[in-house]
Amino acid sequence: MSEMARIGVDIGGTFTDVVLERGAARHSIKVLTTPAEPERAVLDGVGAVIAAAGLAPADVGLIIHGTTLITNALIERKGARTALVTTEGFRDVLEMGTESRFEQYDLAIEKPAPLIPRRLRFSVPERLSAKGDVLLPLDDAALARTGAALGEAGAESVAICFLHAYANPAHEQRAREALARLLPRASFSISSEVAPEIREYERFSTTAANAYVQPIAERYLRDLERKLKTGGFGCPLFLMLSGGGITDLETAVRFPIRLIESGPAGGVALAAHIARQCGLDRVLSFDMGGTTAKIAIVDDAVPQTARAFEFGRVFRFKKGSGLPLKVPSVELVEIGAGGGSIASIDHLGCLAVGPESAGSDPGPACYDRGGAAATVTDADLALGRIRPDSFAGGRIRLDEAKAGAALAGGVGKALEMEAKAAAAGIAEVVDEAMANAAREHVIECGKSLPGRTLIAFGGAAPLHAARIAEKLEIDRILIPSGAGVGSAIGFLRAPVAYEVTRSVYVRLSRFDAAALNRAFAAMAEEAHAIVDRATHGGGVGDRPRSERRIAYMRYLGQGHEIPVPVPGGALSAASAETLRSAYDTAYRAQYGRLMDGVDVECVACAVVVASEARAAAPPFAAGAAGAPAPAARRMLIDPLTGRAAEVPLYRREALAPGAAIAGPALIEEDDTTTVVARGFRAALDPNGYIILERGQPA
Repeated sequence: MSEMARIGVDIGGTFTDVVLERGAARHSIKVLTTPAEPERAVLDGVGAVIAAAGLAPADVGLIIHGTTLITNALIERKGARTALVTTEGFRDVLEMGTESRFEQYDLAIEKPAPLIPRRLRFSVPERLSAKGDVLLPLDDAALARTGAALGEAGAESVAICFLHAYANPAHEQRAREALARLLPRASFSISSEVAPEIREYERFSTTAANAYVQPIAERYLRDLERKLKTGGFGCPLFLMLSGGGITDLETAVRFPIRLIESGPAGGVALAAHIARQCGLDRVLSFDMGGTTAKIAIVDDAVPQTARAFEFGRVFRFKKGSGLPLKVPSVELVEIGAGGGSIASIDHLGCLAVGPESAGSDPGPACYDRGGAAATVTDADLALGRIRPDSFAGGRIRLDEAKAGAALAGGVGKALEMEAKAAAAGIAEVVDEAMANAAREHVIECGKSLPGRTLIAFGGAAPLHAARIAEKLEIDRILIPSGAGVGSAIGFLRAPVAYEVTRSVYVRLSRFDAAALNRAFAAMAEEAHAIVDRATHGGGVGDRPRSERRIAYMRYLGQGHEIPVPVPGGALSAASAETLRSAYDTAYRAQYGRLMDGVDVECVACAVVVASEARAAAPPFAAGAAGAPAPAARRMLIDPLTGRAAEVPLYRREALAPGAAIAGPALIEEDDTTTVVARGFRAALDPNGYIILERGQPA
């Protein structure tokens, strides 16, 4: 029996990328995203890619999907009509937050509005202690009255968040059962399942967000699954999680908030796979698509991860100005700098790029779909980086005249520049924005840039990678095969994985090994059960697994904690010293010093269960040694000098391992183009990856 094909599908703000792999063969396609009906682009792309591969739907064994649906619903506030049921006296937790101010001296501070308005927030008498003991039983009569009020309010989804439910879920579970009988068509999210951790504001906010998107996520995913089956696809549909693993449809429907960073997570999974494959210990992942750019750190082939982040910030880079989410995710910085990012003049009369995007409809001016504003793609076209008749594999014919008119008539006119000068300015501004975001992110993570390899992917990243590397003083860039659809390829490299986190309080001076052993055993059982369901029922194969345990620890009296690795096996009294040593190592690495004579406490634990990641060597076309003859020659403008020069253009599939090309030059493929800037040398490595090195002779 021949190997079944696997398909990765990534819905972005501008393009929907589809990749099919069967053995060493790979086929990919980019289609414009259909925001009003996102599954239409998915179905069109999947149909086109299996046709290109000469396969039938029955030949596909697995589809892995990442989507921006959750992110868009939250940011655009287009979720379900959601209500909150909470402990009496805590109705306004979502409004009050932590009562901290992200801008101390701004008297007119604007805080993000909660997802659930006050009129849809209800409370019932009940109370648990921080240890989970019942102080006040749940009032069933009040709960029944609340159910009637929810029905009158037209609630489509309900978030149930009781105080200290992380320690004892019984009241939340009873409330869900009772309300589900009264509201059989509503969706329910309870905090003891969505985010069972201390800090009620973050727990309430995460559960509210899960409830807010759950009905639309379930409708979309069920509808997509049904349409795929109707089209002859009998294979399972898996979803990419924000933490870097994939999971089955049922888990995604239950916890859709874990999909919020699914697309970017796929890209980081690809970077980690390449780092592992090529033996790269220090990597900067750079993913630039049509709408945003994402930057992440990957050390020793393991991405930086976080257990919380913010969405919908009122101020783009101001921590605390968004709504917090307690979900496992890859740690990355995301800025509005993509091919569709719109250039404008700010209030100071300076050139600005993004975060507003032209998206796929109408798209950049050069798409000739009604867009009039100049974008990064228009600038790249005017600079000669893109051939108008080969964009997206020739499926989208770019209009150079429309791009020139948008550049000259918008920012060009305001700055009294001709089109090409405006294009150079746009390219330089967006490159500096991305380089600056990378600098800040690396510093905030306590890392450094020198010696890193920049792995660039996404439709626009190879166009800008060389200039960004120059700004960051990075000497080595890797452009993977299929770079233009990198996140979708990353889905096919990601492991089946799931992370479970619980609040568990233990002081090292009064170490309770039994409590930690019980917690780790319960979390491991839950995580393995979810991975079991995916691997055994999902057609991905029962691959070897790893189990990673983490304790979130802090000095006594501190407000926040750091992750500390916990060794496997049963813990004993002697493990307190082991954990203290591991904590000291982690704390010194992050802060550079220790605090003598201060006790350490564990406030939460996590277990991550992951199957072994699937390894697949990227395909490349064999060819003669050395660089082939150019496929064409093209005028390329250097944005720094403004000078144009005719440069050779090579087709990537015509290059063989060992082929060396001196910049300036262009290397074109169906989904993107790599700019080999002056001062760089490009070569193809044995994996078929383009390696750009700065300051190397040809």
